[in-house]
Amino acid sequence: MRATLGSASRVLLMAVGVSLAAGCATKVTRMDAAEVKDLSGAWNDTDSRLVSEEMIGDMLEQAWITNHRAETGGRPTVIVGEMKNLSHEHINLSTFVADIERSMINSGKVEFVASQGERVEIRGERKDQDLHAREDTRKAMGQEIGADYMLKGSINTIIDAADKDQVRYYQVDLSLISLTDNRKVWLGQKKIKKFVERSKLRY
Repeated sequence: MRATLGSASRVLLMAVGVSLAAGCATKVTRMDAAEVKDLSGAWNDTDSRLVSEEMIGDMLEQAWITNHRAETGGRPTVIVGEMKNLSHEHINLSTFVADIERSMINSGKVEFVASQGERVEIRGERKDQDLHAREDTRKAMGQEIGADYMLKGSINTIIDAADKDQVRYYQVDLSLISLTDNRKVWLGQKKIKKFVERSKLRY
């Protein structure tokens, strides 16, 4: 009788173990990259994309670009400078900068030059070509296009919390600066506010 009870206990324990393991299994559901899904209320890929598209769209509709074309007869050349994360959370600024660059390049309204770090790598390649590439394919030094304007910016946050609820406020500031005389020719600001309501239930 004891052996039978022992066997039954082992079977029950195994069943519970299998049930717990099944309950802890990871489930992955593929999403469309453009689908909006906020889980934590923190800055995410949707914020990065929408903010960059809206702010760059506004920048390219302002008077500075018309004035530049009237003075020079051509499109302005822009470079992205420092972007500062002054917020309470980790924000992938590389993704945000890439979204900004894509919005500017795809507009066709400005020329866009490589960043400082990218230029160092490209110059290294040109030096290597001087030694190893055929003369008819070699790219000469001193042919770079200088930027007319630098785009700089920052992301800041204010967090207002009570109990388990939060209001997360994001403010993105961008400024476009003339490299000729340091004039700020455009200032842009975008604000995002999110109410994050946590469940009061405990399990």
